[in-house]
Amino acid sequence: MRPIFKTDYGQDIKLMRHGGHWWAYGTLFLLVVLAPLAIGSYLQSQIVFVFIYSIVGVGLLILAGFTGQVSLGHAAFLAIGAYTAGYMQRLGVPFLVYLPLSVIISGVVGALVGFPALRLAGIYLVIATIAFGFIAEEVAARWESVTNGNDGLRIRPIVMFGTTLSREGHAFYYLCLGLLVVVMLLALNILRSPTGRAFVAIRDSETAAKSLGVNLSVYKVAAFSISAAITGLAGCLYAHKLSFISPEMFTLLLSLEFVIVILIGGVGSLHGAVLGSIFVVMVDPFLSFLKDDVPRAVGQAAHTLGFANAGAVTDTLAAIGGAAGLKGAIYGVIIIVFIIFEPYGLYGRWLKIKLYFELFPLYKKATFKRQKTYVKSERDR
Repeated sequence: MRPIFKTDYGQDIKLMRHGGHWWAYGTLFLLVVLAPLAIGSYLQSQIVFVFIYSIVGVGLLILAGFTGQVSLGHAAFLAIGAYTAGYMQRLGVPFLVYLPLSVIISGVVGALVGFPALRLAGIYLVIATIAFGFIAEEVAARWESVTNGNDGLRIRPIVMFGTTLSREGHAFYYLCLGLLVVVMLLALNILRSPTGRAFVAIRDSETAAKSLGVNLSVYKVAAFSISAAITGLAGCLYAHKLSFISPEMFTLLLSLEFVIVILIGGVGSLHGAVLGSIFVVMVDPFLSFLKDDVPRAVGQAAHTLGFANAGAVTDTLAAIGGAAGLKGAIYGVIIIVFIIFEPYGLYGRWLKIKLYFELFPLYKKATFKRQKTYVKSERDR
């Protein structure tokens, strides 16, 4: 185990606690940079989606994980960023102009949503954000002069400094990676600042935060605005990655996927946004494998072993794999399992494994024992 001796208060807010972190993150960054040279186009495309979902996850972590304001309407902010990019592109505005515009407009709308949400909490706030998502979806379908309605909007590739960045090319991959790194560093600096500490204080106890002089209204609206702005940035990249957007793409299910990202990854750290994004993005390839490859392999094995009903077995497995709602059912089971057995998510599990090897053979099972949970009325006394 590496001992860390702190000699000044500045060490509490350092980005890296020791030199080992520089080596670890530097090696990881180098591997991600070199990955396109060693992998195929399909896997590269999936990694780009991981980058985009991670950006949304960082934004949602600031709101839900560190401020305690739950939202099921972040697909609407993603849509605002995407449609801002599409409309500005249609007007001939360059990418370096409409990218920050997507961030600004999404942030302003997020602040406007945050104001009426000040008097709401818990399930009522969740219902309000769901309603906002439905409103945004309906506006996208009806405002045809801007969004082209249900016919959808075609997004052309990014043109920057006279170079076209294809959605399948290496340049777009590095653009998404660079923006993810910038967003992560921005979020880390926000959380290390007095603003971030106020967010955490509001999450832990609004009464205690208010008694310490934290303006709840200002910081709650700021959390909504920052979270929406980051999601709008992801929306711009999302539109260019798909090259086509329409209202039915930004539904409640997409907002639920974003919540699953932070639930599975872990709501206590920005690492969870990346880990959860990897998990959620890889669900679709897993379903494709379950629907296509597994029935075929089982059918071939049954035929080889001489089973008379090998074809029926293959058809049954294919029907199960292609059943409507299978993705939602898998998500539901996964959420239940994580809430019961690993409430700290994948990153929490990684911390336990790392601590086990650091303290071995002195590790105690009670190290991560769950503390007693109080209802809000008891905590505020």
